[in-house]
Amino acid sequence: MAVVAPLAKYKKTNYKIWILILFVAGVWFAYDGYKNDKFIAKHTKNGVEDHTLVFHKKAPPFLIAGAIAVGIYAFIVNGKKIVADEQELILADGEKIPYSSLESINKTDYASKGCFVITYKGPDGKPLEKKICSKNWDNMDAVLDLLVSKISG
Repeated sequence: MAVVAPLAKYKKTNYKIWILILFVAGVWFAYDGYKNDKFIAKHTKNGVEDHTLVFHKKAPPFLIAGAIAVGIYAFIVNGKKIVADEQELILADGEKIPYSSLESINKTDYASKGCFVITYKGPDGKPLEKKICSKNWDNMDAVLDLLVSKISG
């Protein structure tokens, strides 16, 4: 039976929060820069716009573009997951690590920081390390338990 660790719910929520913040800031700055007469009058001296007003006029497209970029990234990573099946560990980027190549699991920081490091032999025989954090993935306790059981025999 495979154990699946999907992308953490709090990361998905953080993407939504960033989209909202960037979009609202873009709209707010556009309003202040183009429609808010009091703000425009306050930041215009002798017919010359100060740096604050210039920023409020130039920033909105970049903020809106940032919101769109975060939205696209969130859509792309939405289906990512780590799968620990019977034969191998399949990481979110598609890398497959057979259990036979696992050398060690360092879980000393797992209780405090939620991260563990696996050491394994790469295709060329060199030892490689991967750090996996429960902050990024849900259900990591079950994945770690499966990995420990596979490495200990």
